[in-house]
Amino acid sequence: MDNFWETKTLVQMSPDEWESLCDGCGLCCLVKIEDEESRLVFNTSVSCRQLDIETCTCRDYENRLADVSMCIRLTLENLPALNWLPDTCAYKRLYQGKKLPVWHPLITGDKDSVHDAGFSARWFAQSEEYIHPDQLVDFIIDIDEK
Repeated sequence: MDNFWETKTLVQMSPDEWESLCDGCGLCCLVKIEDEESRLVFNTSVSCRQLDIETCTCRDYENRLADVSMCIRLTLENLPALNWLPDTCAYKRLYQGKKLPVWHPLITGDKDSVHDAGFSARWFAQSEEYIHPDQLVDFIIDIDEK
């Protein structure tokens, strides 16, 4: 595969190219809490129950939107509003005119490079199956410091 992300805009990418931008970090699968007054969104170290934490992949990617109410499909239209995405996210970086991180799997050719570089949920996430919803506030994190 050529370095399409350097020559194409997000709008010009094919569906397969768009999907391949995902580095497999699993950080977008962390449960979010929204402050009702400020409308700020906070990430937690708690993951969606469908996230396989070891591989940082969705257990049911094809049906995720129907199965998980908090799951969203990342699109060019909603990307600007998703300020909770990590600064390392390829979609966010390319939208902002930045380059992919040097450890991104498209650059390294290794799907584990995101984990090896320490930029994935694999190292700290725990499934929402084991956390009571009232406890979520105790698990707020800054993913850009992980």
